[in-house]
Amino acid sequence: MHPTRHVLSALRRLFNAWSLLLAAGLLLSGALAHAQSQEPDYAAMALKWARSAAAASQPDPTQPLRLELSVGALDSRLKLAPCGNVEPYLPPGTRLWGHGRVGLRCVDGMTKWNVSVPVTVKAFGKAWMVRSPVVAGSPLARSDVVLAEVDWAEDTNPVLPDAAQWLGQTATRNLNTGQVLRAGLVRATQVFQAGTQVRVVAEGPGFQVSGDAQALTVGVVGQTARVRMDNGRVANGTVLDARTVKIEL
Repeated sequence: MHPTRHVLSALRRLFNAWSLLLAAGLLLSGALAHAQSQEPDYAAMALKWARSAAAASQPDPTQPLRLELSVGALDSRLKLAPCGNVEPYLPPGTRLWGHGRVGLRCVDGMTKWNVSVPVTVKAFGKAWMVRSPVVAGSPLARSDVVLAEVDWAEDTNPVLPDAAQWLGQTATRNLNTGQVLRAGLVRATQVFQAGTQVRVVAEGPGFQVSGDAQALTVGVVGQTARVRMDNGRVANGTVLDARTVKIEL
């Protein structure tokens, strides 16, 4: 074979080998880039966990609230080591509803790490809202409030969805228009003082008796009061109204 042909053949083989190496390098570079792009979406992981936990912790599962959730992003400066199992959790001292944080910890990896992401949970549902201002110390009437859709998670105090929880009770502070009725805004109304003559009723299977008694403590609707009956017996009973205490035999 002519020497020139030997040289050309060698050059072709060298070129083909170089092309194969170049292609392999490009493939490897692409694979690494793809692997990096497949890093777990930790914010999405926190959101999924928070949504499930919030749904499970609703106050009344038979009348679920409409949930709206959003999460922030991890600090972009964090470089988290690969992890085979990341566990979401609620950090101690934090709450899920409203503004809080969801923790993420690596439980299966060469390097253990623990981070958290901000999460906001809104929970919309019907609740009682003040229709017009109510002065502190005034009893609440049905005309003072209106049903409206509100964010139950906006405040840490529980909503009072049942009218029996506030109707006739006393406002502990001035209530403003648009304010949602929550625990701490009302208290049971005192209906008699110690020393007041009251009527005591006692019920049992198939019978009811009543008599007069003297209150030994103040009477608050729905709470326990101590009374002394005409025969001298002292008993505890539940205050039903301004004149009546119910005792159990």
